[in-house]
Amino acid sequence: MTKEPVSLVLHRMARSMESMEDARILADAKRWNACINRLYYACFYMVSALLIHDGMSSSKHTGVRSLFNKNYVKTKHIPKELARTYNDLFERRQEGDYIDFVTFQELQVLPLIPKADQFIRHISTLIKH
Repeated sequence: MTKEPVSLVLHRMARSMESMEDARILADAKRWNACINRLYYACFYMVSALLIHDGMSSSKHTGVRSLFNKNYVKTKHIPKELARTYNDLFERRQEGDYIDFVTFQELQVLPLIPKADQFIRHISTLIKH
């Protein structure tokens, strides 16, 4: 991998970690919709880093999700249960950001924080190999 993609991979990984930290801050403040948004982006940035690492990319969120599912989930590089976290967060973020009157609750969001963290750690290990 040339220097430019390496820098971009590291940048996206850093954005992932920052978004995860933001999600925790928002959870502490009981800002559940914003927390969902940050959890999704934490996962999205890490998936994006993985795709770039492996020579792929997409300019759309649906494209990133499609490439991820096709190249990592269907090939069993990512366990389906872990992938479900990313896919669920994608759907919830869409609802929370674009559908009026959607309000997430603490019991819906809190269990997603350790799941997102586990997802990010797993993807990170794939990038480092």
